[in-house]
Amino acid sequence: MAYLGIVFGLIFGIILQRGRICFNSAFRDVRLFKDNYLMKFAALVIALQVLTFLFFAQMGWITLNPKPLNWVGNIIGGYLFGMGMVLAGGCASGVTYRSGEGMTTAWFAAIFYGLTAYATKAGVFSGWLKWVSKFTVKVEHTEGLYAAKSGPTLSSVFHVNPWIVGIIFVAILLWYVFGTKTTERSTKLGYKTAAIILAILAPLAWMSSAASGRNYGFGITGGWISLFKGFLNKQPLSWEGWEIVGIIIGAMISAKLAGEFKLRMPKNPITYLQVMVGGVLMGLGAVTAGGCNIGHFFTGVPQMAIGSLLASLFFILGNWTMAWILFGRD
Repeated sequence: MAYLGIVFGLIFGIILQRGRICFNSAFRDVRLFKDNYLMKFAALVIALQVLTFLFFAQMGWITLNPKPLNWVGNIIGGYLFGMGMVLAGGCASGVTYRSGEGMTTAWFAAIFYGLTAYATKAGVFSGWLKWVSKFTVKVEHTEGLYAAKSGPTLSSVFHVNPWIVGIIFVAILLWYVFGTKTTERSTKLGYKTAAIILAILAPLAWMSSAASGRNYGFGITGGWISLFKGFLNKQPLSWEGWEIVGIIIGAMISAKLAGEFKLRMPKNPITYLQVMVGGVLMGLGAVTAGGCNIGHFFTGVPQMAIGSLLASLFFILGNWTMAWILFGRD
């Protein structure tokens, strides 16, 4: 069943490419340019996924599995990842789908991101991860919607029904989406349409992933680790590994059909060094934090996981810090 990840990755890649969706841009643009278009997408897709995830869990089709809280890993890893994606010119999903568009800097960023993630998870940097893992916090869930022993959530912290917390959380996000002015942007796929499609696709992808033995939804970092395990150790690809293959192919097909596929190289070759450093920070940061912008922000925050909320906060702070260093002092 793992190979079905390529199907969901294919659709995911098309949506990312058509919508020009990158969380690095979402975080950076709202700070530097007061452009909230992609941040509105992020808020809407999270709000809708809160509802679709809870509904699918309530029906017994998926078991929510919030990532563990790790104060040390979430903060340090989140901050490193946030800085890294600015240097890399894209978030985890951004450099992945842009690799399919022919952007050569994304190739280098993605390779160094995946290689460093692999080294941190199971290679030369694994000692660091072992130390960070000492601070992991899991709780016993009794709500019936969550894996019995998994990360704390807003509902477990406040001891209330997940639906109550979820509805309040959704209301706040929807107020931001529809109650504040939106920066207009021309894209082939509007952010509202993209958010609706992905909010429906995400729990279906979760069902497929769980059937393969991986109880989680969309992710990126684990997929790149799987690719390197397959290449270096001849291990079969996981569902998430096949998802990465699908994203790249989907983005390539979408770019080809739109006449947007082109091998693009930077004017200054030093840019390759910058994106490699960014990729290293992303790989180290994502594994330290327990997830990237997809595993934590896109899939973890809709579960209202405390660890994902904390990591996402530091993704944003790290992003803003590096954006200020590179662009914001002019």
